[in-house]
Amino acid sequence: MTTTANLSTVILHWPDLTEALGARSTPTWPPAGRMSDHLRALDQADAELLEAERHRSLALRILERDPAQLGERPIPIRLPIHETMRIVRALLLDCADAIAESVQRRPIAPPAPRRAAYARTRAERLAWDDHARRVQAAQDDAADPRRWRWTGIRPDAPYTALWLLGRVQGAPGPFRPLSEVDAEHIAGVAHTAAWHVEQALDVGERTAALAIPCPTCGGQVSLHGGAGASPVARCTGCGQVWTYSQEIAA
Repeated sequence: MTTTANLSTVILHWPDLTEALGARSTPTWPPAGRMSDHLRALDQADAELLEAERHRSLALRILERDPAQLGERPIPIRLPIHETMRIVRALLLDCADAIAESVQRRPIAPPAPRRAAYARTRAERLAWDDHARRVQAAQDDAADPRRWRWTGIRPDAPYTALWLLGRVQGAPGPFRPLSEVDAEHIAGVAHTAAWHVEQALDVGERTAALAIPCPTCGGQVSLHGGAGASPVARCTGCGQVWTYSQEIAA
């Protein structure tokens, strides 16, 4: 995908990640063994992963709690989704910091202060008016909301992705055009961020090699799926295809 598409993936699917943060877990990828084994494992994967998360959450909570406190207090979130959101947010923030350092123009310098005086002539009034305009222009430029200036509470991933998207698309503002190096930097980060989002939500296509050889020709069998689609296996040698309802005989 293009840089624009990858950044859009983060923006559009961030609400899905937020919703999934408290939802049931999805099965891991890639599935292994027979296709029928994979299908039977789908129903068990959720329960097993949820149980593992519950124990891990409890262990983390025990380390954080005062020993005098009693009772279990598991974290009511899906830790893999939480980790994905943390990684994506950090990747985009680091990228935006670097890009702003490279392409964001410094604010316009205000004019030197002038001693207060009464304008006695038209020329003096014009000079004072020009000075006031220059002061206002410098203040407006420094306060331009399009500037990247986050040093306190940092923005969430969708805002950061939108800001980077603006730099990629050449949106107006106090910025110089992206250099080739800057564009490649954003492209790499956007690709990685989108990949993490897609893996977490299972919205991207995936391919994995199965350990079982093709029973017809002995060739390598690859499993294709993801994006909510049922897995399909295909032999890279003879081209034989197995659907989710079939089984690869050993």
